[in-house]
Amino acid sequence: MRYFIELSYKGTNYHGWQMQPDATSVQEEINKAISTILQEKIQVVGAGRTDAGVHASQMFAHFDTLTNLSDEHIYKFNSILPNDIVIHSIKNVLDDKHARFDAISRSYEYRIYLGRNPFLLETTWQFYQKELDLEKMNEAASILQEYEDFESFSKVKTDVKTFNCEVTKAAWKQEGEYLTFYITANRFLRNMVRAIVGTLIEVGLGKKSIQDFRQIIESKKRSEAGLSVPAQGLFLTKIKY
Repeated sequence: MRYFIELSYKGTNYHGWQMQPDATSVQEEINKAISTILQEKIQVVGAGRTDAGVHASQMFAHFDTLTNLSDEHIYKFNSILPNDIVIHSIKNVLDDKHARFDAISRSYEYRIYLGRNPFLLETTWQFYQKELDLEKMNEAASILQEYEDFESFSKVKTDVKTFNCEVTKAAWKQEGEYLTFYITANRFLRNMVRAIVGTLIEVGLGKKSIQDFRQIIESKKRSEAGLSVPAQGLFLTKIKY
């Protein structure tokens, strides 16, 4: 039987979602917890892969088991999971349902704190002493929806077959000291959101123009785009099926 789980995690202590030989990952911790409770080898498949230090307020994964599961198992799994990983729900699905391939869109938020706050060090990028032109940043962000090929914002060494993504939302919003970038697409490339944010920050600082931003996308060269912003401000927030 196949089950979907909905979960969230704070990524600070993990080298990303995906299992790695010599580093702790979110996927590994979930595999261990569910396998221990069910007394069978479980391999969960996530809806996506987050990098080291990136968080997820909503993530889905699927796995197959011989055991009939109920809501009681949520408590059992969470009782042995680390405190920074929480399973919220379990749902029995058809055997051909796939957490990654059946997802039609994913949404991320990049959270910036405009100042210094010791309590937000692991969940925001703290940016201070510089003025940002939010209007220009939003104007540049809207251009993303005009393009499909985002090679300029992709990690250079990556094994993807295509750099095409359909961006359906890209916008900045400020509330007090909190500045958040919202972006939704059918898929994302490795490091894509952090590279886009870094480039838009340069637009906001006046280092790059709106036309420069357009030319960066069209160049398809990662070297033309801005620096990748730190991981701790990035959250995977919604996955739609």
